[in-house]
Amino acid sequence: MIEKRHSSRVPFDSARPVSKEDLRTILEAGRWAPTAHNMQNFQIVVVDDERVLKDLAGIKRTVSETFIRENFEHLSFSEEELRRRKVGILGTNFPPSWRTPGVKPNPEEGGIRALPACPTLLVVLYDPSRRAPASEGDFFGAISLGCMTENLWLAANALGIDFHVVSPLASGSAEAEVKRILSIPAHLRVVYGIRLGYAATPPPYLRVRRDIEDFCHHNRFGTKVKD
Repeated sequence: MIEKRHSSRVPFDSARPVSKEDLRTILEAGRWAPTAHNMQNFQIVVVDDERVLKDLAGIKRTVSETFIRENFEHLSFSEEELRRRKVGILGTNFPPSWRTPGVKPNPEEGGIRALPACPTLLVVLYDPSRRAPASEGDFFGAISLGCMTENLWLAANALGIDFHVVSPLASGSAEAEVKRILSIPAHLRVVYGIRLGYAATPPPYLRVRRDIEDFCHHNRFGTKVKD
């Protein structure tokens, strides 16, 4: 299940809802995630009302030049290159100016990114009042959110439900709009949205990972692990 887990960045079938039983199973998995000091520093808003989903989809989510510039460094331009590098993503899904060397990236070329269709959206919130003790910048709190999300993800995939993290909902004015629409208290932070549903088309993404020998060291850094 871990190896089959994937992100479905495609529209979902809005006419095919996630059952209440399956949603409960997914949230139960999140409930039992390990969190630093057992602070359980998250809240989740489940959105399945079509009108609310439409309001959230209408939020303007722009892309910064900084994102485009830093994203470019991680792009491969063929499946062969991606398999060789073992990290990053294919650049073929991005607009030309975002993936062409020497060309000034134009954020408007990608247009206003709409929230892809989905029957259920989970909005994950971070509660800074539940900060892990002696954790500078609440680094362990961030790890805890990742653990909780991974639990949700694996549970969803085990049920055959597609999963997609939508991070731009947490940026700048978009976060303010999400909080307004969902009546989220001021002290909570939007971490990201999670689309749940059933992909209308199969995700076309090539998935690669480094080999164990590429990142694991034996007894001291630089000494590779042997079989």
